[in-house]
Amino acid sequence: MNAAEAESAEPAEPERELPGDAGRLDRILANLGVSYESPQPGAFLVRLEGQHKLVTMTWLMADTHSLQVEAFFCRQPDENHAAFYKFLLERGSRMFGLHFALDPVGDVHLVGRLPLATITPAEIDRLLGCVLSYSDENFDQALMIGFASSIRREWAWRIKRGESLANLRAFTRLTDQDARPNGS
Repeated sequence: MNAAEAESAEPAEPERELPGDAGRLDRILANLGVSYESPQPGAFLVRLEGQHKLVTMTWLMADTHSLQVEAFFCRQPDENHAAFYKFLLERGSRMFGLHFALDPVGDVHLVGRLPLATITPAEIDRLLGCVLSYSDENFDQALMIGFASSIRREWAWRIKRGESLANLRAFTRLTDQDARPNGS
């Protein structure tokens, strides 16, 4: 290539530079083998699959000084608000790195903010494990407290239409057991 060709050549696209320790977080998530995407620099949306809450989508957002974690837990309860919030608050005293919080419309999230020094493979693995555990282990009970009437209506609707009750099995104690056909 001569000098004139070199001057007119398009410059090579630089590697994507992520803010703060986001590049390190990207490598850690890839090495952990979790399913994630990065829709914008420094923000990672991780998919955590559970048994009770089938999927918990979790944001990890790295900025200059901290790592913010946020995962949707459930929408605001339909009923039994005091018992619902008491249930979540009682769990908060036993939680590591996260707590339950409400957004402006009253929906419930798991949130946390940690110093960037915590971005190590072991700590990110522990943090994601906590998100999954807290979301999955508390989901059914929270729904039984805050959404019992809705669950009963859904159960009755499915019985009437002959629909599967498979994903409502955790809530059988809320329903009239005699109304269930065998094998549904």
